[in-house]
Amino acid sequence: MKITVGVVGLGLIGASFAKAYKADGEAKVYGWNRTNSITQMAKMQGVIDEELTDDNLGECDLVILSLYPEASINWMEAHKDHFNKNGMIIDACGTKRLVCEKCFKIAEEKGLLFVGCHPMAGTKFSGMTYARADMFAGAPMVVVPPVFDDMFLLDRVKNLLEPCGFGSFHLAHADEHDRVIAFTSQMAHLVSNAYIKSPSSRNHKGFSAGSYKDMTRVAWLNPTMWTQLFLENKDNLIFEIDNLTKELAKYRKALEEDNFDELRDLLDEGRKIKEEVDGI
Repeated sequence: MKITVGVVGLGLIGASFAKAYKADGEAKVYGWNRTNSITQMAKMQGVIDEELTDDNLGECDLVILSLYPEASINWMEAHKDHFNKNGMIIDACGTKRLVCEKCFKIAEEKGLLFVGCHPMAGTKFSGMTYARADMFAGAPMVVVPPVFDDMFLLDRVKNLLEPCGFGSFHLAHADEHDRVIAFTSQMAHLVSNAYIKSPSSRNHKGFSAGSYKDMTRVAWLNPTMWTQLFLENKDNLIFEIDNLTKELAKYRKALEEDNFDELRDLLDEGRKIKEEVDGI
C-alpha cells in the first residue's frame, strides 16, 4: 500500500505499527519519540525511514498517536497546525473518553479527522525491543468515530490499517468502550497484580501449572501506564472491583459455614455464565 505514515511514540505498540507498515514494503514511515535516541535507533534499525517533524507531518496520510492519553492529547494540540487536512489521525490509547473528547475538539477546530482507536493486542513486555510487525495480525480493533452516520469512514479506517492485518473491527462509543474495557482488560490486570502479592507466591514452584500462569500473566505490567489508565477510568473500574468483592464475599461465607450446597451452586453459576458468554 503506497501510504505515508507518521508514528508518534516508538514503544511496543507504536514501533509495532511502524514495523507492520515497513514490512508491507510500500509505505513510507516517519517516527517520533520523546527520547530522541530511541528515534535515531529506530531509524538505524530500519523501523522508520525518517524522524517525524513539523516539516513532514503534512505529508502523512495517517498519523498514529501511540502515547499515554494525556501525552497524545498534548502532542496533537502542539502540532495541530501541521497535520495533513486530507489525512487521518488515530490514537492507540487504552481508554477513550478523555482522548476522544479532547482530540475530537482539536480536530473540529482545525478541520482535521481524528478517529479513536484501540488495538486489542500487546505483550507483557514494553519498549521498541519487543515490537513485532505481526503484533496486530488477527487482533480486534475497536474504533470510536467522531460521528456514526458516515457510511464510508470505517472502510477508510480499514483500508489505511490494512498492512497491520487486524482480524476484526468493532464500532463503539467512547463511554461504552471504557465501561467494557474496565472488565475485559483493566480488571484482569488489577486482579492479577493483587493476586501475586499473596505470601504463597514465594513458594509456588513445583505446585503450579496452567491456572497459575493464566492468572498471573498480566501481573507483569507497566506501572506508570496502567496507573494513568486506571485513574482515567476509575468509575468503571471501581464498579468492577465492588462487584468482584461482593461475589467473593459469597464464596467466603459459604466456605466459612461449610455450606457445601451453596458453594457448589456458586461454582456452577460461574461455570454456566462462562459457557453462556464464551461458548463451550
